[in-house]
Amino acid sequence: MDHDPKERLLLPPRAAAAAAANGPHRRATPAAGGGGGGVAIDVHGLKRRGGGRRSWVRVDAATGASEAVEVAKPALMRRLDLPARDLRLLDPLFVYPSAILGRERAVVCNLERIRCIITADEALILRDPDVAGGGAETEEAVRRYVAELQRRLVDRADDLPFEFIALEVALEAACSFLDAQAVELEADAYPLLDELTTKISTLNLERVRRLKSKLVALTRRVQKVRDEIEQLMDDDGDMAEMYLTEKKRRMEASLLEEQAFQGMGNSGFGSSFSAPVSPVSSPPASRRLEKELSFARSRHDSFKSADSSQYSIEELEMLLEAYFVVIDYTLSKLTSLKEYIDDTEDFINIQLDNVRNQLIQFELLLTTATFVVAIFGVVSGVFGMNFEVDLFNVPHAFEWTLVITGVCGLVIFCCFIWYFKKRRFFPL
Repeated sequence: MDHDPKERLLLPPRAAAAAAANGPHRRATPAAGGGGGGVAIDVHGLKRRGGGRRSWVRVDAATGASEAVEVAKPALMRRLDLPARDLRLLDPLFVYPSAILGRERAVVCNLERIRCIITADEALILRDPDVAGGGAETEEAVRRYVAELQRRLVDRADDLPFEFIALEVALEAACSFLDAQAVELEADAYPLLDELTTKISTLNLERVRRLKSKLVALTRRVQKVRDEIEQLMDDDGDMAEMYLTEKKRRMEASLLEEQAFQGMGNSGFGSSFSAPVSPVSSPPASRRLEKELSFARSRHDSFKSADSSQYSIEELEMLLEAYFVVIDYTLSKLTSLKEYIDDTEDFINIQLDNVRNQLIQFELLLTTATFVVAIFGVVSGVFGMNFEVDLFNVPHAFEWTLVITGVCGLVIFCCFIWYFKKRRFFPL
């Protein structure tokens, strides 16, 4: 029995072999109600990837059914007409910034923990455990994404095409994840910064340093998502390129028109005349096929060039604007936190400068007092010399010498203080 090439491509190796031998077989898990409200992903039957294969979760656009599959990179490149550099953005062995790329037959999304390829008929979500650090968090993020996508496909209340629904769920997951991290960082930052203003210690300074490193990294990720959305909103051609369902519908209509035109030409005029045709004037079959392919390619190229003018990009632009506001609010929160950290650092520097100035003032006072005390040393040195002085025979001469020396030292010290204040060495 013949099978759909798309079905054979997406099935796991064992299931594909069974399908080729026994008939169509798909390990799909459709959700209740025909569209899929919950997710049940069977991953036990998957072989460990090898030869470039990656584990994906496929969500069907029509039914919302999900299934775990293994697909090789060359197969995706051939089937979706994607260059290798686009698929490299989704490679779990490398860390690439967030990106949203609109191509002829697919939208490639790398948004935090969600890495997916969206077409008009399906969404392929990379569930490799090495994605974005891997582990249970990535698996949980993929599970939530698939569950939310299935729920929206069941409860679809508007006429948004499938690619926009899948893109919206990916944007919502990324914005929610980044906003949650920003809120968590704020909850840790403000009490720590307030504690640092009251108690400056090496431990608190080290904690603030680690906090600032996390803030810089998170701000860079949020800024990249914001820039990607803004870049899409500024380019009408890129937004028009992402209307996959509409392009598919128009392409199918164009092909039907071509087939109808060719069929009408063959049946309408070929049976009316029975005159013999010269074999010299009859083009060979390969020449006719080449002309038909050239005609189809020209129609396709003209169709592509008119995309941006034919499509109304308002609904995609409104969708992007909504999440641009969300991610911009997250970025503003991080910017406010960075400004609060900078203000705290300025306040700490002011405190340290004040302490440093107080130490300098104390050192200046101590130097002045040392100079005054040195006066007593000079007097004692003079009277300690070995020669006769009549002052030694005067009663109470020693007491008067101490009093006069102390008063002179005090006067000199007060003069220094007055001079320092006059020159504003002691502003406080």
